[in-house]
Amino acid sequence: MPEWLNDAGFYHIYPLGLCAAPERNDFSSKPAPRLDALYPWLDHMHKLGVTALYLGPLFESTAHGYDSADYFRLDRRLGTNQTLKDLSRALHEKGLRLVLDGVFNHVGRDFWAFKDVQQNGPASPYAGWFSNLNFGGRSPYGDSFSYEGWAGHYDLVKLNLKNPDVIKHLLEAVGFWIDDFGLDGLRLDAADVLDPAFMQTLSSFCKNKKADFWLMGEVVHGDYRKWANPVTLDAVTNYECYKGLWSSHAARNYFEIAYSLNRQFGPDGMYRDLQLFNFADNHDVNRVASDLSNPADLYPLYALLFTMPGIPSVYYGSEWGIEGKRTNQSDKMLRPALELEKAAKESPNPGLAGVISRFAKLRRQYKALQTGHYRQLAVKNQQFAFARQLPGETIVVAVNSDLKPASLELALKQAGIEGRELVDLLNDRETFPINNGKVTLEPLWPSWARILLVR
Repeated sequence: MPEWLNDAGFYHIYPLGLCAAPERNDFSSKPAPRLDALYPWLDHMHKLGVTALYLGPLFESTAHGYDSADYFRLDRRLGTNQTLKDLSRALHEKGLRLVLDGVFNHVGRDFWAFKDVQQNGPASPYAGWFSNLNFGGRSPYGDSFSYEGWAGHYDLVKLNLKNPDVIKHLLEAVGFWIDDFGLDGLRLDAADVLDPAFMQTLSSFCKNKKADFWLMGEVVHGDYRKWANPVTLDAVTNYECYKGLWSSHAARNYFEIAYSLNRQFGPDGMYRDLQLFNFADNHDVNRVASDLSNPADLYPLYALLFTMPGIPSVYYGSEWGIEGKRTNQSDKMLRPALELEKAAKESPNPGLAGVISRFAKLRRQYKALQTGHYRQLAVKNQQFAFARQLPGETIVVAVNSDLKPASLELALKQAGIEGRELVDLLNDRETFPINNGKVTLEPLWPSWARILLVR
């Protein structure tokens, strides 16, 4: 794992949505530099305390960006390659890293090589570029051949990632992105179905080109070590804890997230040495505010996001508690156009962004919150506490999702934690004495957290 990830916090933007791009690409319009709308957001990210920007799909595509038509050209609905190059330069000048979506499992039907197959049939030199392409059948779109679509979606044509020419083309694209746009990492779309050998080849290529390059894969289910390991990827999306974060608050049951964190990162945890990619929401799932009945739950939820093991990510707009739910037909409500000043001014939860900034600052300031070992200390339905430990530094985190103050007794000595007191770094440096290896946190304020240094 590259060292810059230790104190990293991500801001995730879906650019075709935020920049109000047309829903479909006509492939003939003059490039429109809508990506320039992101410049004001760079200062906002800096104030929020994040250190890296993850930009969703950017390259020429038919509709939503995950249906690529050309890996070497910025989508004309967002501008030209120079538009992205200039934004990347400005971003890096502010000390931010840039991570892009790598959509390598499939392409759109407008992908240039697929169109060649449509035109030239078996004579096309690209007939071997696509998975299970067969001229003995017909596709649902009426092509003179059948092919494999991603998860049954035939507008997403699955690439044959065992074809050396396909691999060469994709690696050339990634090399171009690194050289021209200063790319620092990739989020691999649909990593759970990508060919493992291809991911290992990609990893070797990227690390040889840029030693601190970061690769993170989109994985929903399964043993994350299958993808996150020394030869494949650095990290994967932590969907297990995504579910636990919102569900534990919605159901008033911290036992769910406590179970997941202990299973993943506890003393016998499966992923103790991994920095997984943590999030409260993203472009594919409901805004977290839409899944909570009490907006105040966002405060302890984001406290957990920024103090639990792994790398935290904030999805654009969610730092103000905006809502949005997907439907069976559309993800549009998850990916809205936003204007920065208006979004902040009309925020349904105007205090949240400032609080997230405080959480992010503490995470950057204390290494125990970045890479410290995890140990559960106490869990009740609406109160939860754990420690993050490094030699010479221990942080205790406690959250309360109740609507009234609560009290929580922690057996610190039993957990191997020694000291004379806890100092609350979040709440005016209030102190709590440790007596006989135990401490009582009282009060735990409603819908709030304590982040305490042991000394």
